[in-house]
Amino acid sequence: MSLFKKKAPKYTPPPVPPTPVEDTESQSNGVDNSNGTQKSQLVFHCQQAHGSPLGLISGFSNVKELYEKIAECYEFSPEDILFCTLNTHKVDMKKLLGGQIGLEDFIFAHRKGRPKEIEIVKTEDALGLTITDNGAGYAFIKRIKEGSIVSRIPHIEVGDHIEKLNGENMVGKRHYEVAKILKDIPKGTTFIMRLVEPLKSGFGSIGPKTGSGRSGKKQNFGSGKETLRFKANGQATIENEHDDKSKAGIEKINGLLESFMGINDSELASQMWDLAEGKQNSMELAEAIDNSDLQEFGFTDEFIIELWGVITDARSGRLS
Repeated sequence: MSLFKKKAPKYTPPPVPPTPVEDTESQSNGVDNSNGTQKSQLVFHCQQAHGSPLGLISGFSNVKELYEKIAECYEFSPEDILFCTLNTHKVDMKKLLGGQIGLEDFIFAHRKGRPKEIEIVKTEDALGLTITDNGAGYAFIKRIKEGSIVSRIPHIEVGDHIEKLNGENMVGKRHYEVAKILKDIPKGTTFIMRLVEPLKSGFGSIGPKTGSGRSGKKQNFGSGKETLRFKANGQATIENEHDDKSKAGIEKINGLLESFMGINDSELASQMWDLAEGKQNSMELAEAIDNSDLQEFGFTDEFIIELWGVITDARSGRLS
């Protein structure tokens, strides 16, 4: 999957990190900018969220390749990465890496930690979970609704990967598939959820490199108004940020996904927004969705109508 985000605020300058662990592979991402010309030498800074030396990575065009590059840099398996956050080592779902990375963003990789099995009685129709996925086969908890069944279970936390449900492997399933399985569990049923939490440590004073120190690499980063965006076709392009109307529309679409499907996916929301470009009514939008890879989601007519309402409101500036 690809991912979207608003540009994160700049970090307060932290202490200068340890000497970088360099990825000695090609230092060019081989991506195209919005004019179609090659922009090489894109190098991103990363660290393991629980603590590690600074790493430099490049040469990726999608999320799976990004995970491979990070794993290569630190010599562990790519399957060990649950998700990445931008500009914070904390499990902060507002800073989750999505379909795009700002050229000045600092990547933190959250690795698998302790597994845990929890027996849950579904006493209500909804568990109170919002689920997303990492684009590489792991669905995890993005939000827990206050006052819900799950909110009363202290061992279940935001960021936990849903590995199994009643022994059925969830690895490789998309967020909407996992959400549907949970929704379809009958009320009154007792089931077992196997989770894997992110690896934790007291790593508190880490962050992007300051201007002092190794400032010679600064030219590899953008102005902060450009982002590396992962496309569904496997390409990566350098694009300017969305304008305010588009951002408001994408955010509202993401809210619809949560209301209708129990998932949170800014990449999917932005893909819908882009797909609506040039469409004049909900029927044209529905046809475009049916002829795209979004058809697999099986959106209802009610959802499409609500979606079109959000798009027209955003275009007219009523959401800004």
